Amino acid sequence: MAKLESSFKNMLLSLLIISAGMSAALGFVYSLTKGPIEIANKQAEIQAVKDVLPAFDNDPTTGVKSIAGIDYYTATNQDKPAGYAVKTFTDKGFSGKFTLMVGFQPDGSINNIKVLDQKETPGLGTKMKEPKFKDQFLGKNPADFKLRVKKDGGQIDAITAATISSRAFCDAVQKAYNGYLENLKGKDNPIISDSLVPDPTNLSEGGQK
Repeated sequence: MAKLESSFKNMLLSLLIISAGMSAALGFVYSLTKGPIEIANKQAEIQAVKDVLPAFDNDPTTGVKSIAGIDYYTATNQDKPAGYAVKTFTDKGFSGKFTLMVGFQPDGSINNIKVLDQKETPGLGTKMKEPKFKDQFLGKNPADFKLRVKKDGGQIDAITAATISSRAFCDAVQKAYNGYLENLKGKDNPIISDSLVPDPTNLSEGGQK
């Protein structure tokens, strides 16, 4: 068999064949993993809702509402309201966007909070997941509890050297509460504007201050 002449045309043809083969392989792998990934994501979603709410006997994920990038879940127990979960976010983190799942009691008080995704500075902003910071919100009703750090006139002790992350956390929780009032609890309740949470200032990584 004669050897193919080494030319640009032959090299291009070889690259096209290799690319087509790789694309087909990736498509096959995706088809195999798509189902299990969707199941795992669904289970993680359900677990996050369970982590932030009191006991319930329905599946809140079947009636989830998605409005302006925020997801709302209604939980019931024996056909009575058990609580509400809100998957919220903020773009004001030191490293950008992070997401939380916030659970509310039927009266609007915060039942629990779970950090779902964040890229804050290790050892600083990542402390938002620790009880010392996160538990300050539990049992509090934002109707009469100021979801701001004390430096900004609120009632939350900021994480040492991570005020930006602390402010962003408050912003995400406030956003969840505002959405809870407007989309779950009704529109007749007063809503505290998230504009009360100041934008992070340009501070260095070494302190966030």
